[in-house]
Amino acid sequence: MTGTTWRNWADCARAEPQVVAHPADADEVARLVRQASSSGVPVKAVGAGHSFTPVAVTDGMHIHLDRLTGIESVVPTATGAHVTVRAGTRLDRLNELLWSLGLSMINLGDIDVQTLAGAIATGTHGTGAAFGGLATQVVGLEIITAAGDTVACSAEHNPTLFQAARLSLGALGVLTKMTIDCRNAYVMHAEERPEPLDDVLSDLDRIRAAIDHFEFYWWPHTRRVLTKRNTRLPGSTPLRPVGRVRGYIDDELLSNTVFGAINAVSTHVPAVIPHANAAAARLLSAREYTDAAHHVFASSRRVRFREMEYAIPVAELPGVLERIDRLLTDGGHRIGFPIEVRFAAADDVWLSTAHGRDTAYVAVHVYWKQDHRQYFRAVEEIARSVDGRPHWGKLHRRAAPDLRPAYPRFDDFVAARDEYDPDRVFGNDYLTRVLG
Repeated sequence: MTGTTWRNWADCARAEPQVVAHPADADEVARLVRQASSSGVPVKAVGAGHSFTPVAVTDGMHIHLDRLTGIESVVPTATGAHVTVRAGTRLDRLNELLWSLGLSMINLGDIDVQTLAGAIATGTHGTGAAFGGLATQVVGLEIITAAGDTVACSAEHNPTLFQAARLSLGALGVLTKMTIDCRNAYVMHAEERPEPLDDVLSDLDRIRAAIDHFEFYWWPHTRRVLTKRNTRLPGSTPLRPVGRVRGYIDDELLSNTVFGAINAVSTHVPAVIPHANAAAARLLSAREYTDAAHHVFASSRRVRFREMEYAIPVAELPGVLERIDRLLTDGGHRIGFPIEVRFAAADDVWLSTAHGRDTAYVAVHVYWKQDHRQYFRAVEEIARSVDGRPHWGKLHRRAAPDLRPAYPRFDDFVAARDEYDPDRVFGNDYLTRVLG
């Protein structure tokens, strides 16, 4: 298929590829890559398009992985299983398949519409002071290289390629399947409640240590947050999910319909935003429920937005939030979307934003029809001043020369890229900017 315009979810990246392919298996992916490579046509794999960056943009060949789906094999382990999954499988579908097998993923982000390959390749992380991002759950993978070779790798087999390909931005090849370390199915008890921001920050170290998966949403122009405390429980725990009516009111009517309408209005009348945020903060109410882990992790997000997220050292979080608060007050910004704060354990993935340090994530958003540039630029300068690292799948202005010092294994990744894709078959302008 040719002549198709592709857009990402947030409509901030577009492409008009020469060729659009939907291969049925890894052999067809390899054939397509060889064909494109021999013709000098660049290749980009495409998942759900949920990255805010132009990481998948090309005028060459788009390879969609929507036919490479499902679970291929399950190998039991002492704590769960190693599950081999085809790369185009959407996370929401994968979670249901795993649950039916008595399994759960170790950790998840708060959006589950991405493909497994896309989420891992761009650094999706979730929250939890003792837990890493999705890439840390990968124990093996299969990748089609620029030469059209199908290469299996793990920590023991082709270890250099494995270490680089666990989080690769699509720069090393097309992932066709991954083996992930899963746990025996578990449920989570969720507690959500409004609290003063200052109380949360003053008790942050204790909360992070005591709660398996803690995060909070801070309403700009207020000192109020919505906290989420999610505690892991055995899979045999009785489920007490959110009632149908309460779920509709909280998660659909208020969080999507009403919230979307407010943002549509405030696009034209920004002065209402502080008042709307104050009202929303007052209307927040507490709730508790117990449900399958993947139902608790994920939220429905139908209101489109643009997002930037920075990973910073945990100790820097209070100061960064205070500076953002002053920015909102002194800079004249009117921001209607809450600022999301999450946490992750240090890991050893080469391009992980949590590489080598316990991490706090600060995510800022604006409604997709509003201009985000000045606000994001100002927050980015604050985050950079504390050695922040930008989320690879979200908007930022960083480039290779200033990203290199932030990642101890940056040059190792670039060396792997030079080895496996010397002609930049999988390259594009975005990768040239961030990787050189």
